Amino acid sequence: MTDGGTARRSRITPEREAELYQAVLELLREVGYDALTMDAVAARTRSSKATLYRQWGGKAELVVKAMRCQKPGSIADIDTGSLRGDLHAIVAREDDYVMERNAALMRALAMAAHTNSELRQAFKELLVEPEMEELQRIIRRAVDRGEIRADNPALDYMIHMLVGAFATRSLIDDLPPTREFLASYIDAVVLPALGVPVH
Repeated sequence: MTDGGTARRSRITPEREAELYQAVLELLREVGYDALTMDAVAARTRSSKATLYRQWGGKAELVVKAMRCQKPGSIADIDTGSLRGDLHAIVAREDDYVMERNAALMRALAMAAHTNSELRQAFKELLVEPEMEELQRIIRRAVDRGEIRADNPALDYMIHMLVGAFATRSLIDDLPPTREFLASYIDAVVLPALGVPVH
């Protein structure tokens, strides 16, 4: 007996899946999460609604997987030999234009997740937890290299620091997050909190 997830996945090619995800993100930017419907996705992508539900189960999973798909690879693959280098490499993966568009999408999804438990669960399981796991691998390497003490209390707040800077830049400064802003934030806030000297 085959795994249901594998059977579901095999019906759509990776190219078609990427095309569908792109259309979902475009619709999300145009109408927001609440107004986005599977009917609209089906029409935009010339797909049947049945195919969309069979492949993704529902709107929440489809939207969050579309968000995850657009990310430029796993951050866990980044290994520059230093924590500062790794964090700066993470920030450098997207240009400022892409970062601004992604920040707007993340804000819209985070707002919708407050009132939609299905979206909140998908957001947490498919986007937040995998990213936290990947970041933990980078942190473990830094601890193993002796850059950070394993008992440093700031380690528990690292994801909050990074996401906070990304998410609140527009709220506080009325400006989008940029590579320059995030790199300087890493050097001024994150690394000192972790006891890592900035050269």
